[in-house]
Order: sequence, then C-alpha cells, then structure tokens
Amino acid sequence: MTVDNSARQLAAHAIRFLSADAVQKAASGHPGMPMGMAEIAVALWGVDNGFVRHNPANPRWPNRDRVVVSNGHGSMLLYSVLHLAGYDLPAEELSRFRQYGSRTPGHPEVDITPGVETTTGPLGQGFANAVGMALAEKLLAEHFNRPGHPVVDHNTFVLLGDGCIMEGISHEAASLAGLLKLGKLTALYDDNGISIDGEVSGWLGEDVPARFRAYGWHVVENVDGHDVEALSRALEQAQAVTDRPSLICARTVIGQGSPSKAGTAGIHGAPLGPDEIAAMREALGWSWGPFEVPDAARAVFDARKAGAACETAWNARLDAYRKAYPDLAAEFERRMSGALPEDFEALAARTLDAVEAAGTVATRKASQLALEQFALSLPEMLGGSADLTGSNLTDWKGAARINDGPDGRYLSAGVREFGLAAIFNGVALHGGFIPFAGTFLMFSDYERSAIRMAALMNRRVIHVLTHDSIGLGEDGPTHQPVEHAASLRLIPNLSVWRPADGFETAVAWTSALRKETGPSALLLSRQNLPAQPRDAARKTAAFRGGYVLCDAPRARAVLIASGSEVALVMEAQALLATEGIAVRVVSMPNLELFLSQDAAWRADVLPAGLPRLAVEALHPDPWWKVVGLEGDVIGMTTFGESAPAGELFRHFGFTAENVASRVRALLGRTSA
Repeated sequence: MTVDNSARQLAAHAIRFLSADAVQKAASGHPGMPMGMAEIAVALWGVDNGFVRHNPANPRWPNRDRVVVSNGHGSMLLYSVLHLAGYDLPAEELSRFRQYGSRTPGHPEVDITPGVETTTGPLGQGFANAVGMALAEKLLAEHFNRPGHPVVDHNTFVLLGDGCIMEGISHEAASLAGLLKLGKLTALYDDNGISIDGEVSGWLGEDVPARFRAYGWHVVENVDGHDVEALSRALEQAQAVTDRPSLICARTVIGQGSPSKAGTAGIHGAPLGPDEIAAMREALGWSWGPFEVPDAARAVFDARKAGAACETAWNARLDAYRKAYPDLAAEFERRMSGALPEDFEALAARTLDAVEAAGTVATRKASQLALEQFALSLPEMLGGSADLTGSNLTDWKGAARINDGPDGRYLSAGVREFGLAAIFNGVALHGGFIPFAGTFLMFSDYERSAIRMAALMNRRVIHVLTHDSIGLGEDGPTHQPVEHAASLRLIPNLSVWRPADGFETAVAWTSALRKETGPSALLLSRQNLPAQPRDAARKTAAFRGGYVLCDAPRARAVLIASGSEVALVMEAQALLATEGIAVRVVSMPNLELFLSQDAAWRADVLPAGLPRLAVEALHPDPWWKVVGLEGDVIGMTTFGESAPAGELFRHFGFTAENVASRVRALLGRTSA
C-alpha cells in the first residue's frame, strides 16, 4: 500500500486531535507527548512502512512485534494508534479516557486495553520491560528455530522520553541490552527537551547518544521527529543493524500543533483548554469534530488486512514446523501458553522428597536444591542474580549463562537489582519463560517498584530474597532487613513465603511455579535451620500458608512463627512443657495465603479463646492480624546491629527463654 505525504500528515493530526480532545473531555491527562510524537507513530505503525507487524484481530498472536510506550503518561498516543489500527477500541472508549471502567485508563495497562503490551507509567520501567521482551525473543529463537523454520522472529520497539532517560533504571537496562547484543530491539527517543519543571537543560546535561554508544548500542542521531520519511530511514538503518540494539534520537516539539503552548512545559500534563483546541483546529485546517477521523487518516494505520495476512503466513510456517519438528513445536506451544508440563506434579513430589531429605540446611540452600530438580526439568525457567549468585544460590548444576551459548538460561546481571527485576517482568510479559531473580532481601528496596509492577500486571515472576533477618550477622544493619517482609506483604497479588526449613522451601517453590498469575517472593535464611517433622497431613497443610506444625493436648496458648523462628518456638514449646504449660505451634510461611483460607480452616488452626503469641525477627506489624489485640508479638522494632547471628538473636530477645516468659505473661493477662 502506498500512502502519500498528505495522508500521513492527516494521520499525524488525527493523533493530535484524538489526544487533545480526550484529555480535554477528561479534564486530565498529558497531551504534549502524543502531539509531539505523532509523526513518530505514523512512521512506526504506518501500514505502508510495515515496521510493526501486528494483527488487531488477535492482540496475543505470539510472533507479533512488541511495541512499548515507556513514557506511559502519553497513553493517548497508543490508544489513538490502536483505535485507528482496528483493535477493539472504539471511539467511545477514547471519549471515556481516564474514566472508571473504561479501557483507556490514565496510563497503559496490560490486559485492560487490547494491544497494550505492558503497564507503564513509572518512567524507565517500560524501557526495561522492552529489553526483557527482546531478550525473551532472542533466547526462544536460539532454542526453537531451525534452518528454514523461523517460528520466533519478531522485533521489539520502545518509545521513551527524557524522563525515562533520566531514571537510573534506563542505565541498568540499556547497559545489559548492549552486553546481550539485542539486535532486534529499537528505542525511539522523544528528545523534546521539556519535562514538567521546564527545559531539561538544567537537569539533563549528558550526551545521551554518546552514553548509549558507550553501552554498545547503535545510535542514529539528529533525526527530525516531525519528518516521517526521515524517521522511516532511521528505522531502516536500525533494522539493518542486527548485532546491537538501536537508539533513534528524534528531535521533536512537545505539543506540536498547539499555536501558543507547543514547546512549553504547560502542555506536558494539562488540557489545552477549549480556546486553544479551537485555535489548533483552525491553524491545522482540521474540520472534523471531537473523536472524528477522516477515512484517509484511518487508512494510514488500518492494520487489519496486513495483520491477518502476517499471522496467516506465520501459522503456515508453524504448521510446517510441527510436521518437521513435532516435539519442539509442542514444547514451544506449551511454553507460550504458560502451562506447566503434564508431569509437573510428579516432579514437584520428587522435589519435595529430595529437599526434605537434605535435613538441616539454610533455606537458601534448600532453594538451590529445589532448583536442581525444577530447573533441570523445566526449560522455561530463566534465572538471574544481582551479582550475588554465590550467596543467593540461584544457579544449578549445568546452568549456562546467557552469553555462553544458545541454551544459556542464567543472567548474571551485575549490581543491577532494579534493572534485573524490570527486565524479567518483560520476559514474563513476552511469554515462554518463568523468570526468577535473586538478591538479598535488604535490597528488595531497590527493586520494589518492579516487584509491585509484576503484581499489578499479575505476571509470574519469582523473587529469591535471601539473608532474610538479623541472622545475617556481622554485616550489620545496612544489610539486615527489618521492615522489608512487612512491606512486601502489603503488595496486592504478591505471594510472600518465609519458609521454616527445607520442606517448606520446596512448598514455596512449588506454589510459586503453580501460580499462573502474580509474582512470588521467597524470603530465605543465610543460617542453617533444622528440619521439622511432619506427617502426610501436615505436609499437605503447608500449602495453605499456615498450619499446625506441632500440637499438644489441652493447649493453653498458640505460638505462631515463620522462617528461622519456627525452630525457636519449637524450643520454647519444649521448655514450657517441662513446666506443665501446653502450647500449640503454628508454622505460618505465608501469612496472606493463610488469611485467604476459609474461616473454618483459620478457626481450626487458631482456635478462638486461646491466647496467641507470634514470633518473627522482622517488623511485628503484620502479625497483629492473627494474634488480635489480646495477643502478643515478638519482633524487630529497631534496626539491627553488627555482631554474630547468635549474639544478635539473644540481644533482641529471640530466645526460647524469652518466648516462654512472654507466654507466661500472656497467660497471666488473659486469666486475670
């Protein structure tokens, strides 16, 4: 299809007016970016150029090109393109921009709007997600493609602005993308020189193209971001370079088309106002009303016919692949569906037995033992660590690093916790992998925003967070987490496990892999923890988040603990028994999962009328949910100290003697 320049200009103006009118109607939003990047959208998505292969009738077609709008405040750019391209996003939805229940929320959200690949808004993370998508494509292509059968063959494009460039995560992700030689990743930088506070020259002074060249990127500089032909040439140059990712630096004017606000910070995040929109209509010769688009502009973006043809051709390739390589094809389709293999439950049972048999080990070591079973049998598992592999124990026998060969499944990310987490979000969004990332629990602070985004998007990403308490010891309070578990437990959709021993660690891994939607966090000990005895019923009960680990006839109180403190309360139970005080011990490796169980289960585990004491060497606040106002909690209400772990546990009151003393006091209060 050939489109003349007048139609392209009309299409660019369509984006400008759809965006300006939607923001005006909502009385909220960011019109400046969509108006400034309109020609970039025409060059990228225009059907005559064919840079983006996508099928509006099937937004989840596996071999589609991925396009991420990292500067997600400019969501109306993406919504306008998706509407014009033929996705199930009618004009009525554009007119309901930012309204409750619409498919056009303030920032793009995956699974809400057809055609949106990832939820963006926290700047820089969409860029990192795109790196993850390109990484997933590369690894899948290396593993599954065969000569004459390119079943995995697509590009990843990402739009980003000055805010993404300034966020530190762009450094982490761009550096890794260059090292990994992600040649099918192209970034289009909206270099408009304006952010909310005004001209960025006062706070963004580095040479951005030189910075990306230093990362190992191919860079196309000084492209006129309002010249579709120049942009198309830049995209062609980028696609011709296959051994490096590419950055296209496009100079644009924010709010292009607005007679009095273009090029100013005032158009970044506020409606233009009816008078300015009217003036813009006159200046650009736009005679159509709000949310009206001429057919010639629609034709520039309408991808329905071309997209259907692309998918049909790919389906034919997939059929040929199935015939030539039936086992590979079945494995590819299973992995892209996200389904675990049919023998997963048998694998899980073997893993539970193997890890339990290890006896007394640190739960970080138990985690590695579980990985030895799972990762060797599940090729979709893709691991990594932020320069702490030997401490997190996130590798397994035979684990090859990604840069070592075509079947590498381990990413040594260097000291880039945040970047690793956000990149793995992109891997999960792409499909075909279950990523897991390791660091110390303390450093979940660095990656918390990416963990939250995985939870918001309901994507299966597993975080292995070791050195989970003052049990870390001599490294001191800079490395000893106190509030981190409580903070993570506040994130909706995040499943937080703090296992007491090897068996519960294997339970946590099994549950995290079974969990098709939403991330999991495994909080693991540095120090060895004794294996706890369980019968078959208790082993099954462990999967419910909280269960009776050790009961006593005529129990007078309940001791509740997670992680390393389970062994401690077992000692306290034995001590109290010598005094004739019977107590029940409840292990609660996953507090929120326990709280989500039915009322009968919760009441059976924590009977009414029995006073409760919770013990965890972390912040006590979450435990008041289960002990009630009449109960008690032993936790960390200060930062830690630098000393051997045993000394610290004694200093902060995590001893069997102190637990027993608090039980006696609790019984005294409740009997008074």
